[in-house]
Amino acid sequence: MTTTLPIPGRPVIDKPLYHHGRRTLERTAADAPAVEYRTLRLSPLTPHIGAEIAGVDLSAPIDAELADELRQALLEWKVIFFPGQHSFDTDAHLALAGVWGEPEPNPFFPRGNVVGVSRLAKDAMAVGRENIWHSDHSFMAAPALGSVLRSVEVPAAGGDTMWADMYAAYDNLTDATKQRIEALTAVHDWLPTWGHTMTDEQVAALRATLPPVEHPVVVRHPRTGRKLLYVNEPFTTRIVGLPDDESRDLLNELALQARIPEYQVRFRWQPDSVVIWDNIATQHYAVSDYYPRRRVMERIAIAGVPLS
Repeated sequence: MTTTLPIPGRPVIDKPLYHHGRRTLERTAADAPAVEYRTLRLSPLTPHIGAEIAGVDLSAPIDAELADELRQALLEWKVIFFPGQHSFDTDAHLALAGVWGEPEPNPFFPRGNVVGVSRLAKDAMAVGRENIWHSDHSFMAAPALGSVLRSVEVPAAGGDTMWADMYAAYDNLTDATKQRIEALTAVHDWLPTWGHTMTDEQVAALRATLPPVEHPVVVRHPRTGRKLLYVNEPFTTRIVGLPDDESRDLLNELALQARIPEYQVRFRWQPDSVVIWDNIATQHYAVSDYYPRRRVMERIAIAGVPLS
């Protein structure tokens, strides 16, 4: 079986890209300790990625026990969903993100009234462009550790978000591919995506603080130590030390792994939903199928650390 799915800006390659047969889908590493939750009620959406959490009012103060369990739930499930958070406001949003770290503004997103909070509004005048698998801020030297997103206004139908488990993407590579990529690094750059809407002067100004960066192709998660695949379609531009053709072909093979349905979870937004995701262990895809209806979200990204 071959693929004919193109990555924008790169040629289609005619070769097998996906693992075939039974896939390994592990929620945690084999040696991870079992977790008991006392303040949370979890309902898995898939066996290995994504769990809906009930019994928690995120507008109330978060004590130490709840904070610990939230952090553990995110490490275990990679994406956690909280429907019906009707009293969740900006202060609660900041407090929830603070369970993991400091806010990290995105230089390309419009900022709301509070530092660190980005307001993402799309309607008939702004067709969504996020319909590509990606990891937020991978073009930064210390990519965002995670994100907290709340729905402000959602269309009656459409506008779902999907996440892909990049632990699973790595686990199911062939042994030969794992060996080949183990010590490789890749360049991540915002210019091919955000840069096309900017003037030369704007690009030059941002280049001073956001030059291209390099990250390992295989990353050990900074909090679990588990290996994952860390390349994505829009921001990973080349693999260091490989000829252009070889780099392009390998990136096609690796980036397409996020598109495998068995690695994914999909969430249907309702008003006042809150979702938290691990931005290192996952990639996400905002389904842009609701035009010309309106979709408004508020997001806080959580500052990360350099990857290794």
